[in-house]
Amino acid sequence: VVELLALLVAHCDRMVSKDEINDAVWQGRIVSEAALSSRIKLARQILGDDGQSQRLIRTIHKKGFRFVGEVRRIDDDPPRRRAGDLGVHVRSEAGNEMPAQAATPVPPPRNRPAVAVLPWANLSGETAQEYFSDGVTTDIITRLAKHRWLDVLARNTSFGFKGRAVDVRGLQREHGIDYVVEGAVQRAGDRVRIHVQLIDAWSGHTRWSERYDRDLQDIFAVQDEITEKVVARLEPEIGFAERHRVIHARPANLQAWDCYHLGTHHLFRFTGADNVEAQRLLRRSQELDPLLGEAHAWWAYATILGMVYWGTDPTPEGLDEALAACDRALSIDPQNATFMALRARVRLARCEYEQAIADNESAIALNPTFAAAYCGLADSLAYECRYDEAVERFRKAIELSPHDPQLWAFLSYGALALILMGEHEEALRWAERASALPNCQYWTTAHRAAALAALGRPVEAQRAVGQLLEAVPGFSCAYARRKLFYLKDRTQIEGYLGQLAAAGVPPG
Repeated sequence: VVELLALLVAHCDRMVSKDEINDAVWQGRIVSEAALSSRIKLARQILGDDGQSQRLIRTIHKKGFRFVGEVRRIDDDPPRRRAGDLGVHVRSEAGNEMPAQAATPVPPPRNRPAVAVLPWANLSGETAQEYFSDGVTTDIITRLAKHRWLDVLARNTSFGFKGRAVDVRGLQREHGIDYVVEGAVQRAGDRVRIHVQLIDAWSGHTRWSERYDRDLQDIFAVQDEITEKVVARLEPEIGFAERHRVIHARPANLQAWDCYHLGTHHLFRFTGADNVEAQRLLRRSQELDPLLGEAHAWWAYATILGMVYWGTDPTPEGLDEALAACDRALSIDPQNATFMALRARVRLARCEYEQAIADNESAIALNPTFAAAYCGLADSLAYECRYDEAVERFRKAIELSPHDPQLWAFLSYGALALILMGEHEEALRWAERASALPNCQYWTTAHRAAALAALGRPVEAQRAVGQLLEAVPGFSCAYARRKLFYLKDRTQIEGYLGQLAAAGVPPG
């Protein structure tokens, strides 16, 4: 109990998560919720506090605890330096407040980032327009909550801040919030201008901002469109911020959540070595927390990417294990759209096309702003020769998330679908767009070479093949056949390989 109390007081500037308490007090041993609750109750009794008033020890629902009483440090060290070291507010013996601004607080280990969507400001000057800004706020909360790896502050709690100037770092301290979404709506006649920004609550820095201008022909259609675009942009931006946090403030002992985000960081670098490291880290995350569904589902996806792009063998046993990992993730959270979409990628690699389509459609039903699910659905439709439907979904994915870490894949998979349907000019445009992205992969160069050959541009096709062989010295038509094991229609694979051969790709 004393160790627990000392831990909470030492970190009185922030919430201390249950995992952190477990590591510090019980050295990582598994203890029940009841054991922790009993120690918290006794600590409160010692201080004359109780669970109802929570004057000194506050419970952050399902997250952890925070000491909210006044803290004074009495020692021989200069108070300002100690405050900076600890990241706390202290009061010196003379009674002078010494705010700890010397260092930005480091987030504690946690399971999911918490997001608060503050009520959007109505800048129109007309109270009659409040319904529009309130409606956008509510819709964003509702749709953002569909990304189940995020903890989103409830609407009623968020609207408690309406009309108030909010200190985002205060939100972090009081409610354990990691990211804050702020917005403003300004309407003039039949035009509306909307501003939105994503703020890191730990540092107070803006992570992303955007402005939208729209005509108000159908106010509800505009509300739906803005909500869709904002949420589709917010989710990958928060994911990027989480990966950035782990990379640049990496703790000495990685927790399961840190391992998961470090694994996805390597995954999105899209190299063979990074893919191997991603698989390793995601495996480690599973070991640290078997109930972290993200670790299971993303490990499966990393494994499938290894089969399609790099050195992981596409064995029946490996494909079975990947499917079992996704099933495990969905048994933990059956309503998780991401898990459903990742299982669809595994289904596609297993040549289970109808099941892949069904899983992607389920993912979209669960989360209509999930761009990667639209891409996966498009890919699955293309291999069923439903090309028009496929291209429509590829366009939707790109529109929803134009800065997605997998944007090159949206464009590259779309280019292959266009090649298969015979639209080589458009396929070349998509492949060239993908080639301009920094994390683009060698298959895009192969698609560009195939499209150029089909268009009767042999010199450019040979130049593309040279770039392809420089990136992957062992690339050949036989290599491509092995890696395209998931294509259904034999005429698709033979037609594509014929175009690669015409471009100058060696046979084997």
